[in-house]
Amino acid sequence: MSERIEKIMTVGITGASGGMYGVRLTQELLRQEYKVHLVLTEAAWQVFKEELLLDTTDREKVIHELFGDLPGELHTHDLHDYAAPIASGSYRSAGMVIIPCSMGTLSGMAHGASGNLLERTADVMLKEKRKLVIVPRETPLHDIHLENMLKLSKMGATILPAMPGYYHLPKTIDDLVNFLVGKALDSLGVEHTLFTRWGE
Repeated sequence: MSERIEKIMTVGITGASGGMYGVRLTQELLRQEYKVHLVLTEAAWQVFKEELLLDTTDREKVIHELFGDLPGELHTHDLHDYAAPIASGSYRSAGMVIIPCSMGTLSGMAHGASGNLLERTADVMLKEKRKLVIVPRETPLHDIHLENMLKLSKMGATILPAMPGYYHLPKTIDDLVNFLVGKALDSLGVEHTLFTRWGE
């Protein structure tokens, strides 16, 4: 895989609680000068408003405030822009992460619905055998949730639940966020220093 392709990643942020995970991961990829294709669901914007206390009336301004000063290349896509390059398997990239992932989006991916650009891009990752990391955020889980995760895992996706560890002795919420984001980056094969590893 060429260096150019290795530095291209898609990030999906859904309306599950934990929007900061997706924000932090996108920021870290951009800090490392990745080209990032970002897809947000409508519910993700609601989470940004409720959990991050952002004024989402001007979405372009929010995107600039969150990511504008970072050196990478950011491309945001409308949820129903099927003409976006990431909707095609011929567009090559290193992979995709959905962080956090709602159970609705999980269901759409597990059943190949391709009901929006996020689901379609995940379908592309699966059919092209590229890295797909899914960070589900729900509790408790019922049988359908678990069956959908198993189905996606069998197809090659990595299921990485939003379950932070505590062996690194976190002191702040940021420590917990960085741990989970770091684990997602590990699964994507992206180097980082977001948390102290066991034994270090």
